[in-house]
Amino acid sequence: MFKGFYNLTSGMLTQQRALNVVANNLTNISTAGYKTDRYTSSTFDEVMISRVGNKYKDGAEEIGPATYIRASDQMYVDYTQGTIEPTAVTLDFAIEGDGFFAIQNEAGDLAYTRAGSFSLDEEGYLCLPWQGRVLNPDGQPIQLNTDRISAPWGDGVILDENGRQLGQLGVFSFPDNQALEHNDRGLFIGGGQAQAAQGYEIHWQSLERSNVSMIHQMTEMLTAQRALQSAAQVSKMYDSLMTKAANDIGRL
Repeated sequence: MFKGFYNLTSGMLTQQRALNVVANNLTNISTAGYKTDRYTSSTFDEVMISRVGNKYKDGAEEIGPATYIRASDQMYVDYTQGTIEPTAVTLDFAIEGDGFFAIQNEAGDLAYTRAGSFSLDEEGYLCLPWQGRVLNPDGQPIQLNTDRISAPWGDGVILDENGRQLGQLGVFSFPDNQALEHNDRGLFIGGGQAQAAQGYEIHWQSLERSNVSMIHQMTEMLTAQRALQSAAQVSKMYDSLMTKAANDIGRL
């Protein structure tokens, strides 16, 4: 009976964490460049259950195999391409294909993002507001000093109104995107050594929308809610049975 409590509690924790992930995805459904988080649950290795005596443990009788739910924090990110949407905003850029923009904060720390809603800081550097400066392929900040620009060729080269090159957006990739982690600002960090991305196209005056599917997230939310409610109801039944066993049967 106590083993059932363990499975029910682990199941409730698992479904609550799944609901938290769904809530975060739905919150960021309108965030440019956001990639869907997915939560996965697992079980411990299968074990053989045996019946043994209370006093003498010899002569164990095998009942059958069983597994126990593991309330884990296994997460992975869905990096599928989001929809490219024109914005007509001069400093908006979107990546089609694999890769990330590189951002460097004031402390010199590097992070990566698919959100290309850039701006100019007080010194004329291209930046992601409240995050840091955007880097070129050589890992250096891009100084424009003007927002009268164009980027017509799809390779990230930025031109001024006279057609002179001001800089180029760097796009970087990693051997395994799943090694990346979100930092507290919603950017990606880690992932090992970044390298120059290949086979991408940069769309000027456009943004990549999040790849969150409202229908899929609502389905996952309903599934997790029903599983959580079912586990909670059964746990109440267990508690009632254990109370009766302790208070009534124990007096016989």
